[in-house]
Amino acid sequence: MRILRVLRSRSAENACEKTSFTFLRHEVPVRLANIMKEINLLPDNLLSTPSVRLVQSWYLQSLQDILEFKEKNAKDEKVTHDFTGAVIKILNRHNDVVPTMAQGLVEYKEAYGTDPTVSQNVQYFLDRFYMSRISIRMLLNQHMKVNPAHPKQIGSIDPNCPVTEVVMDAYENARSLCDRYYMNSPELQLEEFHVKEQGSPVTVVYVPSHLYHMVFELFKNAMRATMELYGDSTEYPPVRVRIALGSEDLSVKVSDRGGGVPLRKIERLFTYTYSTAPRPSMEARAAPLAGYGYGLPISRLYARYFQGDLKLYSLEGYGTDAIIYMRALSTESVERLPVYNKSAWKHYKTYHEADDWCVPSKEPKDMTTYRSS
Repeated sequence: MRILRVLRSRSAENACEKTSFTFLRHEVPVRLANIMKEINLLPDNLLSTPSVRLVQSWYLQSLQDILEFKEKNAKDEKVTHDFTGAVIKILNRHNDVVPTMAQGLVEYKEAYGTDPTVSQNVQYFLDRFYMSRISIRMLLNQHMKVNPAHPKQIGSIDPNCPVTEVVMDAYENARSLCDRYYMNSPELQLEEFHVKEQGSPVTVVYVPSHLYHMVFELFKNAMRATMELYGDSTEYPPVRVRIALGSEDLSVKVSDRGGGVPLRKIERLFTYTYSTAPRPSMEARAAPLAGYGYGLPISRLYARYFQGDLKLYSLEGYGTDAIIYMRALSTESVERLPVYNKSAWKHYKTYHEADDWCVPSKEPKDMTTYRSS
């Protein structure tokens, strides 16, 4: 679905609760039901953990809440008012889905250990589960924010999203966190490149909160790496950002000199069971600088939701470049959604097989042993 274009036209022409209600009462149950079917395909031992059972109960309750409006009259103002109330409850109910599901994985690993097949299937599931969550929250937030009195901001979508402003906002908030943890923080160096209109500010049709989420995560990672590498130094190399708008892509590159990451660890950074930081307490209220290790994989999902991507390129011993790719044209911003079908079902039934390529040890070996043999 070309959701940016569809929601822009729908909102601009006849933005109202009734139109949104008519669309959402049919679309949201489909998305909820699809992902609920996939939750049931997870291993029984994982499904039985208290945290995963809690998440399941939230999804079931939200599906029931929406289905209550399936046959109700959209012209009745009380119905649309009650539906908006139900949307607010669902959004609030699902606020802690990510940390709660993460806690479920912790409970499973502590009770049963790790298994290659389960890890493979969980990674597949969580990519789809969190992408589904992003899409559902996008629709529900859009319903809450559609307001014809403010035509410049179409719900959650900004037709002229000021990329540099969002990046600066994310930097300042990440810097505040860094100052709180390390009593210092690296400076920012930022450059803009507008291919077609040199000197003009870079804007794009996009959801500012999605862009903010991605850049904020990259700044946190860059700052943490820099501060831990340079320790008590009085000077820290800056974090560099380059924003480039071409004919097809809008790219945001965040570069640090935090020491980089070995090649063998790059893909591991996008797994939901890997983090280089201590795990935060579930009771912690303040946003940690690092924690469950979900920041990068979920940020990549935000980028991929509208057909973009997030990639890491690292020079071990020097630093890391992280690049967010977004579609420059809103007509190309098609939702990327998981679909429950036979192919998805088969994936959960696939067992971990031996690789058909020669695979070296995951940990580096001392090459002198090879030279001496």
